[in-house]
Amino acid sequence: MLPTTELVLNRRVATEQVAGRAPSLAAAVVRDGEITWWGARGTVDGARPDRTTQYRIGSITKSIVAAAVLRLRDEGLLDLGDPLDKHVPGTTFGGSTIAQLLSHTSGLTSESPGAWWERSPGGGWTDLSASLTPDETKHRPGRRFHYSNVGYGVLGRLVTAVRGADWLDVVRAEILEPLGMRHTAPMPGEHGLTAATGYAVHPFADVLLPEPAHDAGAMAPAGQLWSTLDDLARWTAFTGGRTGDVLDPGTVAEMREAATVDDSGGPWTAGYGLGFQLIQAGGKRLAGHTGSMPGFLACTLIDPATQTGAVTFANTTSGVGIAGLTADLISIADDHEPPLPAEWTPSPVEPRLLELTGLWHWGPKPYHLYALPDGWLNLTPADGAGRASRFRPIGDDRWLGLDGYYAGETLTVGRVSDGTPTYLDLATFVFTRTPYDPNAPVPGGVDPEGWRA
Repeated sequence: MLPTTELVLNRRVATEQVAGRAPSLAAAVVRDGEITWWGARGTVDGARPDRTTQYRIGSITKSIVAAAVLRLRDEGLLDLGDPLDKHVPGTTFGGSTIAQLLSHTSGLTSESPGAWWERSPGGGWTDLSASLTPDETKHRPGRRFHYSNVGYGVLGRLVTAVRGADWLDVVRAEILEPLGMRHTAPMPGEHGLTAATGYAVHPFADVLLPEPAHDAGAMAPAGQLWSTLDDLARWTAFTGGRTGDVLDPGTVAEMREAATVDDSGGPWTAGYGLGFQLIQAGGKRLAGHTGSMPGFLACTLIDPATQTGAVTFANTTSGVGIAGLTADLISIADDHEPPLPAEWTPSPVEPRLLELTGLWHWGPKPYHLYALPDGWLNLTPADGAGRASRFRPIGDDRWLGLDGYYAGETLTVGRVSDGTPTYLDLATFVFTRTPYDPNAPVPGGVDPEGWRA
């Protein structure tokens, strides 16, 4: 990036490291799938951390586990509406759906019973399952957002049960290796890399206390993994839609959709999709995840609209505003060096599609129908206010709604005997070339006397 941009980015990292009293802090900006800037402050083992220094990433692990679950869905091995009991029988909360577990709306307790799992050695699934009595369901499933680390321990077990292999082996083989995330591991030092020590910083003195880093056992899918700037840059690009062969970009877009919001009063600024946190910051809608484990803070966020993201690590239990720092790095990069839009180029349109474009009316309200590449359509109100959606072809003069009010609904073209399109049928709404065309099947019919003063 430009020297002036790098100066502002470095200053933001430097001020956060000082204000948060972090023993070390490392960060990177990711654009179009590549690291375009990185910087670090403080030291790890007496040296400045670099792009291959390992930090614990905590709950960012959850997003990776969620991707493994979505792979199972896309393969037809499960449905997100399935109750947990269908695949992992014997729990006291088996009626909760997989989608509810992914989006933290299952109502499950936030933490596993017993000693705090983040600072204690973990047991196996049998122990965890036995500890989850009916009292550990705190809310009616689907009622509200209630962040549940336990829910992701359960999802790790789900992956193991359906795939027939340990969740970590599945994640390594199906996600980490294909994405080139070879330095992401359940414990530090697996690849001979330098790993940061996690510290608590005394609140009233500049002294440190090392934090423990145990194997979390059955709770490991909630926050076990360690990673590097290089590896999490690849994951950040994945979150933005550069998914390789791991998942279809449409599936990752589904994961980024808000399944629930953190309704703490006032306008919502945070929500949750299917494994991704969603943050509204500075007019941007960012997707990714934060991570917090004793001795560590981490965050990865991306703006899918600009394809600019950021990754941040700190080896401190608290003090660093990790999500705000990450969002600020994205904003700085986009404000100082806004990405250029892709060049417009002509694209072919089939005549049968071209004849659908132009002016249509829902009752008296005018709409414009545009042809997009790959046979897609875009229906928008002529005045810009109202229901707008994009549609992808599904064959035989039929298109499927992708977003907005008509997401999931089918648009069908009605033609007369000579093939001329005369109306669009969209979820029982009929659009005609002229307002209330009497020759089209307008619901309720059209007054035979027509328009009058």
